[in-house]
Amino acid sequence: MTPLKTLATAGLISCALMTGSALAESHGDMAWTKSKYGPEDEIGAANLLTPDRAKAAAGLVTEGKTYSLGLTLDSTVPAFAPRSMSIAILQPGQVNNSGLGPTKTTYNDDIFMGWLGIGSQIDGLGHIGEDHVYYNGNDGSDFVAADGMKKLGIEKVPPIVTRGVLLNMSKFYGQDIVTEGTAYTRDDIMAAAEAQGVEIREGDVVLFHSGWLDLLKEETRDAARYGSVEPGLGKSGAEYLAEIGVVAIGADTWGLEAVPFEEGVGVFEVHQILLAHHGIYILENMVTEELAADGVTEFMFVLGHAKVRGAVQMIINPVAIR
Repeated sequence: MTPLKTLATAGLISCALMTGSALAESHGDMAWTKSKYGPEDEIGAANLLTPDRAKAAAGLVTEGKTYSLGLTLDSTVPAFAPRSMSIAILQPGQVNNSGLGPTKTTYNDDIFMGWLGIGSQIDGLGHIGEDHVYYNGNDGSDFVAADGMKKLGIEKVPPIVTRGVLLNMSKFYGQDIVTEGTAYTRDDIMAAAEAQGVEIREGDVVLFHSGWLDLLKEETRDAARYGSVEPGLGKSGAEYLAEIGVVAIGADTWGLEAVPFEEGVGVFEVHQILLAHHGIYILENMVTEELAADGVTEFMFVLGHAKVRGAVQMIINPVAIR
């Protein structure tokens, strides 16, 4: 069993141990379950997105160069087990004829079969909870249904247009590919930002570059290593960025946080801190290589995603503009 499958199995077992109100009662400090944006809020840190911040981000565009931050997705891209995908191309009603109508029109359609949390993706606020309690105190038994979540669905997330900041952790640590298990601490993030001469501000989207996606390149491919461990955001780093008030945090890794987890840090606890406790979105498998190579530290960040009602996550292709 791979490390990812082991983690997933452990999570499912622990989630089966308690249900209903007993889950909430098992918590010690439940202050995190009350959002500062009010009891009905479902978008968390996206409340920090404003027209003024969008206009300020547009002011960062000096060259008009665009960067695609999304992976090209196919069935070979490693995904958190048991996630997978495939597509099927069809030519409906055209197999045994020369086309439709007098102009013999032909067309191709496609069917996507797979999970929405694969490749480059956004984690919505209903993705990770603590003992089945999610962002803003929402109990999973009240809103999670097999045909879609009744709250915290990905369709609630507004377009994310704001200032983006890239922290080049590969350069900071002096490693082409940052070693797995390396946790970006509060001190590391502060030092890396200072070294780059960039300030992280409220309302920002922060991306980390580690070189980890190099493990999916043909010449250096090691999919097993890529998908089982990773460098990433540490607990103190997550708490620091939450204090600043960022909207989303992403990285060029499959799970954002350091794996193996830091000593004393729980299974995907950084996910809990960001999503459940603070309503901060997580962006995974972000393609940051070109931004890092160009020495870009701040840029206009633009994300509009497919608004599938009740979905937990979504495949994305954000754009950075400098």
